[in-house]
Amino acid sequence: MPKTIVITGSAGLIGSEASRYFSGQGYDIVGIDNNMRGELFGQEASTEWAVAQLQEELGSYAHKSIDIRDQKAVDAIFNERQTDIFAIVHTAAQPSHDWAAQDPITDFGINANGTLNLLESYRNHSSGAAFIFTSTNKVYGDRPNTLSLLEEETRYEAYNSSSLLHPGIDESMPVDQCLHSLFGVSKLSADLLVQEYGRYFGLNTVCFRGGCLTGGGHRGTEMHGFLSYLMKCVVTGKEYRIFGHKGKQVRDNIHSSDLVCAVHEYIEKPRMARVYNIGGGRQSNCSMLEAIDACESRAGRSLSSVYIDQNRIGDHRWYISDLSQFTRDYPNWKLTYTIDQIFDDIYDGVIHRIEA
Repeated sequence: MPKTIVITGSAGLIGSEASRYFSGQGYDIVGIDNNMRGELFGQEASTEWAVAQLQEELGSYAHKSIDIRDQKAVDAIFNERQTDIFAIVHTAAQPSHDWAAQDPITDFGINANGTLNLLESYRNHSSGAAFIFTSTNKVYGDRPNTLSLLEEETRYEAYNSSSLLHPGIDESMPVDQCLHSLFGVSKLSADLLVQEYGRYFGLNTVCFRGGCLTGGGHRGTEMHGFLSYLMKCVVTGKEYRIFGHKGKQVRDNIHSSDLVCAVHEYIEKPRMARVYNIGGGRQSNCSMLEAIDACESRAGRSLSSVYIDQNRIGDHRWYISDLSQFTRDYPNWKLTYTIDQIFDDIYDGVIHRIEA
């Protein structure tokens, strides 16, 4: 009998990628998604179309339109499947640090309380499974801004004491005594819960603290998913707002496919209470200015933009993930998408949706 993987946020970027991938690996998929993204960010961010695609494409996909804040509904799914559950891939979230300030109670309820509900059902019914949580680099708050940076023509860059490129931020960076944004706090709360359930109860849990998660399937909005939203603005002529740092702020970007492959590596060889920074690392990163240039070159037109001197509260000037801890534990994994390939995929995705 096929084993089951429970995927929360199954209609989102990472959730839908994981649903297709693990269905192809022979697993039954229970997808949990109640289209909260559409409620948070408007109809253009709705995931109803993605649910319909998954149900049409995947014979092994069973959809559950429940809210992870509903403890009884969550527990019923785990109670039904029990030990058939091989892994839980938890990608459901309120993902925007801007939006969180508008409604902190909803943000914390989804990100923290929803995660607690899942962990309790996991512990009580399927404790032999692996629990994978897509956390975020925002758990470090604005601590990365304490790094010494040099301002270059198109980006900020971090160097170490030997004047060599900084390898990236690793898991030893402190998470307290800094400004997080309310989103960062709710995700950090969930992150700590996942770790504690691993250590305290001896369970196989992992937090993947992601950089920018992206890909051609992303339907970005101004509040979340900047590369996809930027490409959409360039292609359609919509005005894009650049918030502070002269547009030189740097992010590393990981394609959804590469992240799901990292999840698979962990599922195949789970470890207790692990934390990994995961992103594009030194292979796949760009500044805002560099991203604009990449989008314009693919679209063959210029971006209409306005610069706002005030950066977002707690925004990182420079964030590149150090991937060495994960690659030491899972040496078979590697990034397969370069930053140029990611931009190609995002462009193709935007064009496909416009023409559909």
